[in-house]
Amino acid sequence: MEREGWQMQGRTLWELKVFCAVVDKHSFVTAARHLGISPSAATRALQALEEQLDIQLLQRSHKLLSLTGAGEIYYDFAKQMLAVQAEAEEEIAGLQSDPKGWIRFSAPEICSRFFLPEQIGILARDFPDIRLDVMYTDAAIDPIQENLDFAIRGAYPVSSELIGYPLWQYDRILCASPGYLEQRGTPAEPENLSAHAMVLHTAPRILKDWYFKSASRTVRMRMQAEHRINSGSGLYEAVCAGLGIGRLASWVAQPALEAGELVQVCPAYRLVSSAGHSPEMHAVYGAKGLPRRAKVLLDALRAKAIRQGFRMNGQ
Repeated sequence: MEREGWQMQGRTLWELKVFCAVVDKHSFVTAARHLGISPSAATRALQALEEQLDIQLLQRSHKLLSLTGAGEIYYDFAKQMLAVQAEAEEEIAGLQSDPKGWIRFSAPEICSRFFLPEQIGILARDFPDIRLDVMYTDAAIDPIQENLDFAIRGAYPVSSELIGYPLWQYDRILCASPGYLEQRGTPAEPENLSAHAMVLHTAPRILKDWYFKSASRTVRMRMQAEHRINSGSGLYEAVCAGLGIGRLASWVAQPALEAGELVQVCPAYRLVSSAGHSPEMHAVYGAKGLPRRAKVLLDALRAKAIRQGFRMNGQ
């Protein structure tokens, strides 16, 4: 009896796979070709699943396939069950071999210059069977829509159905070049900034209200841009070149500050959210979970941040 139960479970998982493939491909023929079976075998699998559930999942006609109301509900659960199975199989396989395959992810454009290249180089060296497909962009990428394993984001985590993986916290600070400050003076208080050329980052959106927090007070100010730049690296280069004062992540600005290429202005203040929170680098991914190879990379990024003394979430 127990063996029959396992056989039924195996058949059901296969039938779920056929059902989801038919829905995704909008065709029994195309789904069968994708799965390497005959169209009649795909039809029989779907019929067996409907008989087991005692309910119709698909409306069929010669030219049209559509989900019934029950089918729409069951499809979401079927995808989740298949994702759990795939994740379990990958974890088991990971016990026997090194991670391999493609890691597809997005990251803020500034990461193409700071922090990330060295780490993915180490990963590629340590795991030669891993392949990387990286999308650098300051847009808020949805990893599910773009078929990515995860998306790295900065700023403040937003409420969504995506699952978050914290990497490190950081401060947002104001910086300018020594040459700019020699000409225009060095502001010490947020109220002094109205007399300066502010360079604003426009992607993914312009935040005109900035919240300056010091040990003694929080100041809300509406910022007016004299210059606008849509990439993190572009903003960084513009500030270093003396275009004006820009808001930079502390982990980005620190090397230039130590080298004397940038100077922090309003040094008693950091920029926070309207609720007073510090920004955070984090990754987001869908409910299907992270492949082992992707988790290896994210764990390595977090470990490197700890070694470099970055603040972790809650610390």
